[in-house]
Amino acid sequence: MLAFADPPTFQRIETPSPKMTKASDNRTVRLDVASRFEMLDVAQAVLAQVCTIVGFEEETSHYLAVAVRESVVNAIRHGNKEDESKRVEILFTLHERSLEVQVKDQGEGFQPEEIPDPLAPENLLKAYGRGIFFMRQFMDEVSYSFPTRGGTVVRMVKSLPA
Repeated sequence: MLAFADPPTFQRIETPSPKMTKASDNRTVRLDVASRFEMLDVAQAVLAQVCTIVGFEEETSHYLAVAVRESVVNAIRHGNKEDESKRVEILFTLHERSLEVQVKDQGEGFQPEEIPDPLAPENLLKAYGRGIFFMRQFMDEVSYSFPTRGGTVVRMVKSLPA
């Protein structure tokens, strides 16, 4: 049995009624977890269920899992510097034809343009530095924002095939 010293919190944000309009037809699941790598499995379990609800195929779900895992690892390791007193918030928002994932940390932020290219010859054999590359390859949209209160928000979107 799993026991958490600082358990994750789950909050269902919105449950649409069957007659909601397309403009408001979305659902969000919010996870708020301590900056602990053990929490990755919780995020992955929720994502797997969300992918089933959305209707993503197994291969797409796998690549989504890689992108989300990399983003959460970055939030814990680089954003929050593995400080367990800091939180990582993960939002899964189901839209009519897509899934939006936001990963928020409480770190100092970073400069995305300063991240080295993992495909550059001098970086090919390095065992790190591929997380953002994977996110960009596996998701349809990836963007970053840096709230004035601090931290980084990574927003990723994956659409259902037409």
